[in-house]
Amino acid sequence: MNLSPHAPRSRTRLVAALALATLLASLGTSIANVALPTLAHELGAPFGQVQWVVLSYLLAMTVTAVAVGRLGDTLGRQRVLLAGLGVFTVATLACALAPSLAVLVAARSLQGVGAAVMIALPLALVRDVVPEAHTGAAMGLLGTTSAAGTALGPAGGGLLIATSGWQAGFVAMLPLASVALVLTWRGLGDAPAPVRSGARFDVAGAVVLTGALVVGALAMTPGAVPQVGAGPLLAGAAVLVVLLVVVERRSAAPLVPWELLRARALSGGLLMNLLVATVMMSTLVVGPFYLAGGLGLDEAAIGLTLAVGPVVSALTGVVAGKVVDRAGAGAMTTAALLTMTAGAVLLVALPHAWGLPGYVLALVVLTPGYQLFLAANNTAVMTTADGRRRGTVSGVLSLSRNLGLIAGASVMGAVFATATGSVSVHDATAASSAAGMRATFLVATALLALAAVVSLAVRRRADRPVSPAGVS
Repeated sequence: MNLSPHAPRSRTRLVAALALATLLASLGTSIANVALPTLAHELGAPFGQVQWVVLSYLLAMTVTAVAVGRLGDTLGRQRVLLAGLGVFTVATLACALAPSLAVLVAARSLQGVGAAVMIALPLALVRDVVPEAHTGAAMGLLGTTSAAGTALGPAGGGLLIATSGWQAGFVAMLPLASVALVLTWRGLGDAPAPVRSGARFDVAGAVVLTGALVVGALAMTPGAVPQVGAGPLLAGAAVLVVLLVVVERRSAAPLVPWELLRARALSGGLLMNLLVATVMMSTLVVGPFYLAGGLGLDEAAIGLTLAVGPVVSALTGVVAGKVVDRAGAGAMTTAALLTMTAGAVLLVALPHAWGLPGYVLALVVLTPGYQLFLAANNTAVMTTADGRRRGTVSGVLSLSRNLGLIAGASVMGAVFATATGSVSVHDATAASSAAGMRATFLVATALLALAAVVSLAVRRRADRPVSPAGVS
């Protein structure tokens, strides 16, 4: 896709590499979700344990998101992206060869480190190489490839699992990762030179953040640590959060540059990103268990069903970006969130009334709204950053998204499991799975309504760039 009539071929090649990297990172998230019921059955593991195939990936992305953005600012964004693609490729091979659940979780953690680079840096590199007038369209392209990855994961993964086993999904990603490596290597040199800031990495903050996220996720995952229980784990997570605040306040180079959050448009955009990601992850984690337990679908049918919404999103992504360029990021963010709220309401009501057709119709409403939100909110947030901090801002944006994905996989998973009355998908009846589905998306509706309120509160600022002086 040539985003500017005067863009050189190398720039187009680099944008293609960024789109493919984004696709792979999303594929890495979604391809494992459809395998969760199969893994639970084949390994005899409860819901809480197999969730860690998803959670380990998300936790690794979250812990490293801001760090990779800062590394990109100091060492060169394309070079760091190339390294991240290499890590992702090696880890994907390790996932395919994993002989046990424990090894698979470890390999997924390493894969998440590579994915953190592939999610954060493309947003910054688009602002580096694409003319400002075409930023919305470029963000729409990245959103399209992200949606395509989300669609290919369940659809392709479901078919591969049904015919060749859960390992085949990871094998299928290896050729795509190789192509992305080649395109990124050939595109080196098209983006601005790195700025040597000399900032130190906050190791202590990273360690405490990792501990807080892991303990919090364990607390919100039913049956993950039955010997301890959720109460003590929640208390431990709270202590670690307090410790994190203390460590970050004393750090000369905190993980999150807190001065960035003084810009209302940026802080509001990050909060909305977190809430929306929580809801969308719910469709990927709760959806397969509802479709299997509530509607009795097999893996292939589950994958195809989950792919319906992302396919619609992928088809509308570039159009959504162009609409953002014309109508303004703030107005389109609000419109997207209202559309998503309507979709969540339909997910509460329609599957109960119409079964599978109702579920699909609700997804067709929800996911295009998500696509529009991605294009609008990413554009609004990235216009708050000057060139020196662009990688850091994109890392913070990825951090908020990853925290939402973790909440969707753990907290919303806990809502589903609690409402079904079971920690194992095999113990849930069709009626209890349906009850869990309704409870989960009632909560999702409330979260999206809150995000819409936040959007209205910051709309005036989101429609115009924030002076770099306010955030640098």
